[in-house]
Amino acid sequence: MEKVIIYTDGGSRGNPGPAAIGVWIETLNKKYGETIGEATNNDAEYQALIFALKKVKSLLGKQKAKQTDLECRLDSELIVKQLNHEYKISKENMQKYFIEVWNTMLDFKSVVFIHVLREQNKIADAMVNQALDGEVGQGGLF
Repeated sequence: MEKVIIYTDGGSRGNPGPAAIGVWIETLNKKYGETIGEATNNDAEYQALIFALKKVKSLLGKQKAKQTDLECRLDSELIVKQLNHEYKISKENMQKYFIEVWNTMLDFKSVVFIHVLREQNKIADAMVNQALDGEVGQGGLF
């Protein structure tokens, strides 16, 4: 496997409010949804991406991950533009997420971030909503 495509989404009801993450690792056909407590939409978006990066590494193993190109598709234009160095990151908590993503990227051959329309991110979005609707508990996975 040389390329893995993942879709991530995060959301909160209230912003901040009850929040969840959703991840679909398309290449491996794995789906995850998890509540994350109280958070903003942007917090949830970053946490979903971080979860996905770490999950792919654990599924592939360290050596295979180092040989893998990762394509991350998000419907958050803000997060994608921050990670692609098009937008400045002014909030301290967002800077911490950015650093964690950047450090985790080192585990892969390459990582790219692509903005997709919400309609193209339906599976990850559904995972967020299922978690928020109580189909899993705090820390629960699908």
